[in-house]
Amino acid sequence: MRKKEDKYDFRAFGLAIKEARTKQGLTREQVGASIEIDPRYLTNIENKGQHPSIQVLYDLVSLLNVSVDEFFLPSNNLSKSTIRLQVEKHMDSFTDKELMLMEALANGIKEAKAIKEK
Repeated sequence: MRKKEDKYDFRAFGLAIKEARTKQGLTREQVGASIEIDPRYLTNIENKGQHPSIQVLYDLVSLLNVSVDEFFLPSNNLSKSTIRLQVEKHMDSFTDKELMLMEALANGIKEAKAIKEK
């Protein structure tokens, strides 16, 4: 039988949900209406680490593009972080010209890191 203290601590997840929601300019009321939950439930998830149901967990990560891998599989380097998923979502709406700018920026960062490592 599991002890109460063995439960997963959802506070870091709640903070990531809150950060993603605010970055997207969404209120708790808007998110709650979108995934059909009471905004107070979302407040408790964000601020107190309340354990969400599996459905609410799925709905939140899908709506806000938050990676659960970084919370449940932190040592898995193959998973995409929340910030990477959010950047990719923005890039989905970019034109080819804008994507070329992003590629040039990425190449510049890569080159700067290589110079710094020398």
